Amino acid sequence: MTSRFAMHVALIMLAMLASARAQQQTLAISEIAPGVFMHQGRIALMSSDNDGAIANIGFVIGDRAVAVIDTGGSVREGRQLLASIRAHTDKPIRYVINTHGHPDHMFGNAAFVADGTEFVGHMRLPQALAVRGQYYLDAFRRSMGDALIDDVRIVPPTRLVDGELVLDLGGRTLVVKAWPTAHSDSDVTVFDAVTKTLFAGDLVFLRHIPVLDGSIQAWLKLLDDLAALPAERVVPGHGPVSIWPQALAAERRYLETLASGIRKDVIDGKPIAVATKHAAEAERGKWELFDDYNVRNATAAYSQFEWE
Repeated sequence: MTSRFAMHVALIMLAMLASARAQQQTLAISEIAPGVFMHQGRIALMSSDNDGAIANIGFVIGDRAVAVIDTGGSVREGRQLLASIRAHTDKPIRYVINTHGHPDHMFGNAAFVADGTEFVGHMRLPQALAVRGQYYLDAFRRSMGDALIDDVRIVPPTRLVDGELVLDLGGRTLVVKAWPTAHSDSDVTVFDAVTKTLFAGDLVFLRHIPVLDGSIQAWLKLLDDLAALPAERVVPGHGPVSIWPQALAAERRYLETLASGIRKDVIDGKPIAVATKHAAEAERGKWELFDDYNVRNATAAYSQFEWE
């Protein structure tokens, strides 16, 4: 019995050691401009196989401090991002900016809770998290497996953005801009004026089909304002870093195709089940995860056009 107990304890210790090592692993990080780093997430659904690491996340290093832009889809990914930051600098992490409230962008927040770190988000983000946070946590626990659920929790913003907020990292300022309801009701972008790099969150998708959780009409309307930002490159919420504003072309085409088709079906009196089944069919071969999100997008659009 003693021998079996000792073996059991040894196995537990080995598992704990393996888990600790996994938490300290770093992410694959690219320096896309001087002092600007990002990790490109997989174009996939969140799962235990990918640690929820499906969104683009990054950080910017100034002379005195660091700002993190989104933290990933699990605390494990957040800790790996933290380890990657520490491999590049020991400067304090002053800000964690969440571009919106979806789990793949902010479930790594708990890895960054520390004295002196402010969590920055849209003025409507606290309400969005209050309404959906528990649903997100429950869904995460059902789908991600025991290895990833221990530390996951909702970490809301401690500093809210209404309009624009300028963050000083020392020799480098970031402009955080809050947008009207579009992809979601709590989208912000982050612009580094030094390198003209825009972190757009999920207001911009490349390769990964856009995901509608707000208003398709409003999203289309703000694309011109978004395009007017004086950036040279964009880090989209999903997909590769791209030239700005050309990066918006594919997303604009998809949203216009979806909107025009659904609006016509609503006017023609087609029921939602018929309208959504073949919505934006011409876009099918142009996006990854089309079958996972297109019907959902079409359903949301249909509900909005019904009330025009």
